[in-house]
Amino acid sequence: MTVNVRGTIPLRLAALLIPLLLVISACGQSAPAAQPPTAAAATPAPAAATNATTDTATFAPATVRLAYFPNLTHAVALVGTANGLFQKAFGPNITLDVKTFNAGPALIEALFAGEIDIGYVGPNPAINGYVKSKGAALRIIAGASSGGALFIVRPEAKIKTLADLAGKKFASPQLGGTQDVALRYLVQEAGLKTADQGGDVTILPTQNPDILTLFQKGEIDGAWVPEPWATRLIVEAKGEVFVDERDKWPGGQFVTTLVVVSTKFQQEHPDLVEAFLRGHVAAVDYIKANPAETKTIVNKEIERITGKPLATAVLDQAITTLAFTYDPLASSLFVSADHAFALGFLGDSKPDLTGIYDLTPLNKVLAAQGLAEVKLP
Repeated sequence: MTVNVRGTIPLRLAALLIPLLLVISACGQSAPAAQPPTAAAATPAPAAATNATTDTATFAPATVRLAYFPNLTHAVALVGTANGLFQKAFGPNITLDVKTFNAGPALIEALFAGEIDIGYVGPNPAINGYVKSKGAALRIIAGASSGGALFIVRPEAKIKTLADLAGKKFASPQLGGTQDVALRYLVQEAGLKTADQGGDVTILPTQNPDILTLFQKGEIDGAWVPEPWATRLIVEAKGEVFVDERDKWPGGQFVTTLVVVSTKFQQEHPDLVEAFLRGHVAAVDYIKANPAETKTIVNKEIERITGKPLATAVLDQAITTLAFTYDPLASSLFVSADHAFALGFLGDSKPDLTGIYDLTPLNKVLAAQGLAEVKLP
């Protein structure tokens, strides 16, 4: 049975909150620590030489380092890479160096260290990187996906209302991550407190594969997780949907995956950023026009990178909870930031996020194709 809990919009924030080293430690990341760049590090350098900045641009030889996760919420990146849409947008002189990550904090650390130029990442790590670097490290230049996050509970836990959360034990993928904050906010909405606040609702930050195992063993009562893990809890562990997060947002839309660019790279190579966004928009359009082919491509890429594809039943169900878009859905990010601050995750002063977006290159690409521009709230 599905219980849709509607009301105040909950948090979509990940990796913001807590000092970045704590988040990485909690996630067991092995990426080397790197200091965020200072504002001086973002000083522009001469732009790469090109003959044009149109679709037929011929770029001087260069390498673009692209990062993403091998999972369903990053389908745009998987399709854009596998179908050659990014490479086509760059042309033959650009080498696309693809790097894959399993968690946002590690990707942001790599961006701090100058190891990646463009990345697909969740909203929380993006905000965290922006705040920690005092606005110097990155900009959000596009959206990639919306939806795909659910709170799944065991039927035996008999959770039918918010009051039933009392005394229960739940899991989220990462301390201070997107789903972790959403779950904690829901507990607060219920008028309850988590164990670390002196209450009786326990939330365990746990890696997704371990969440599935704990759920199957009955050692947790539920979990707020992204796809495809939510569907795996349903299909493989007989879980039930307590909250589909789409029901908590106007129009069912909230940002799940964003595209960020290193500020330094953007200032040095604005033409390459624009070219990448042409490929990104093409990948979004391909997914919308070819849903069946998209599932095949995405699953083959997941298998190639991780060694194991998703089960067909899981893939078919999970992808229906997601929407793919180049709109970054900025209003949902700003609301999430407000809620994170209200929960006490952002310190004593509310961060200023007014400069986190730069949609100028995206809108230039859209205008060239006769598409409507994306506006910030």
